[in-house]
Amino acid sequence: MKRLLTIQDISCVGQCSATVALPLVSACGVECAVLPSAVLSNHTGGFPSWTFRDLTGELPLVEAKWNELGLRFDAFLTGYVCEPQIDPILSILSTCAAPGALRIVDPVMADGGRLYAGFGPDFPAKMARLCAGADYILPNLTEAAFLLGRPPVLEGYGRAYIEDTVAGLHDLGAKNVVLTGVSFEPDLLGTAVSDGTAIRYDFNPRLARTSHGTGDVFSSVFAGALLRGLGAPAAAALAADIVCAAIQATPPDHWYGVAFEQTIPLLATRLPPA
Repeated sequence: MKRLLTIQDISCVGQCSATVALPLVSACGVECAVLPSAVLSNHTGGFPSWTFRDLTGELPLVEAKWNELGLRFDAFLTGYVCEPQIDPILSILSTCAAPGALRIVDPVMADGGRLYAGFGPDFPAKMARLCAGADYILPNLTEAAFLLGRPPVLEGYGRAYIEDTVAGLHDLGAKNVVLTGVSFEPDLLGTAVSDGTAIRYDFNPRLARTSHGTGDVFSSVFAGALLRGLGAPAAAALAADIVCAAIQATPPDHWYGVAFEQTIPLLATRLPPA
């Protein structure tokens, strides 16, 4: 059984970040270790207040202990992290990697044309350093534009724009790109998956509801499915299907996340044999 380390925050309530990654990666038959970058009482989307404990100082201490114990990881999945954590994380990805370990980076920092609260205009350049050595990066359209130092374009684009964006992300050093939020038709939403030689598109019907945590569901299923043996296009398609199923399973008054727990039986049926 392969071992994946996810490095991101723990929002104790809110169905996002590590509380999504741990069950979904585990459901893929992959051991999921967790290194929290911070602990929050609840996530920051829609709640009026929250507590926050920064764990940046713990990262090098944990790394040193793992190296002392000889612990290694077959893959890494990074999510929401802050600027001071980029260098410690890069060190962990280097010293704690098993031979051939995969680096999967979800550059969580923006959506809807804007950076998330707390990130300054220079943060995308810092995140680009984490993306530079990644085997897979999973930006949405807004994050991709900021990584490239460009203004986000969220509608009215064509395939030429997506191809140029993907090429720019490869130029940053990412080996494979999974660009999310791609849409050429109003009723369809999907992904563009590139290995540097060809782009493969996958689309699902666009759902009217906007929900917190769907990006974390996507990245978690993608990473787990990839380690289970699926190729990147198939893993991305499965991840998108699970996101859609999770949104559809979520009651209307459940506003702070999606009911991804309801989709775990479906996920199990869609994975190849162990």
